[in-house]
Amino acid sequence: MPTRTNKKTTTDRLRRDWPLLLMVTPAFLLVLVFHYVPTLGNVVAFQDYNPFAGDTPLEAFLYSEWIGFGNFEALFKDPSFWDALRNTLALLAFQLIFYFPLPILLALLLNSVLSPKLRSFIQSVVYLPHFFSWVLVVSFFQLMLGGAGLLAQVVRNAGHTPPEIMTNPDTFIVLVTSQAVWKDAGWGMIIFLAALAAIDPQLYEAAAADGAGRWRRLWHITLPGLRSVIILLLILRLGDALNVGFEQFILQRDAVGRQAAEVLDTYVYYRGVVVQQYGIGAAAGLFKAAVGLVLILTANKIAHRFGEQGIYQKS
Repeated sequence: MPTRTNKKTTTDRLRRDWPLLLMVTPAFLLVLVFHYVPTLGNVVAFQDYNPFAGDTPLEAFLYSEWIGFGNFEALFKDPSFWDALRNTLALLAFQLIFYFPLPILLALLLNSVLSPKLRSFIQSVVYLPHFFSWVLVVSFFQLMLGGAGLLAQVVRNAGHTPPEIMTNPDTFIVLVTSQAVWKDAGWGMIIFLAALAAIDPQLYEAAAADGAGRWRRLWHITLPGLRSVIILLLILRLGDALNVGFEQFILQRDAVGRQAAEVLDTYVYYRGVVVQQYGIGAAAGLFKAAVGLVLILTANKIAHRFGEQGIYQKS
């Protein structure tokens, strides 16, 4: 006698979940309009795009000449592109080593503070700079470390020559990483604090009862509890690897020079918008997205090899 299955049809699931679907509709439309629809503009990377070829943007797309991979050929022959790519990858590697672990360390230190009031105060102070614009952040560093800033005045009053911090291209990578740490490390700490709160306190109590010290509890309980979150954020960071920022670099580009401050985002702006070579700018943006996709899929595959879920489960 055949048994009746409880498998729900698509209509049953829609009837059951329509309030949830209605709730996420605004977010879905936002992503659709501002992320997926603009993706269609990548067709410009394969055209000699001329915005004046028609009376409307659609006619400009239709009437612009198709040149295949000509924009990519011109892009890869441009020495400025390779300078921007080299600066972007160098900044990524530097920040993965010296910036990515800092929110984890801050979360561990703050989690060890016993007083709830003191913990809330420190947390508020640390993540407050996240809400500052890059204009304000760069201005603050200029007032502190610039040629006429507070540090330079103190050094001059002491009879010494102040160091060039804001205009030195050799240490620019350290400068922008320090700015990113001050602005966003506290905000990233919140995610790890939430992960720490999800760890069962009974694990610590049982380990302490067995004689495990603070460092052993950290190594065998805390870090394994954070591992999945760390891997997930690392994968997302690698997927966004070539997107290191625009405002922070364009604000300081003139001070340190193009060779030090040119990254892919500023390259797309100056090559694609300023000189109106839209096809080459679109090709650079598409190349950046393709590299990010490869990195995120590779990192996710490695996460599966280590038994972690990553950003999606294995099918």
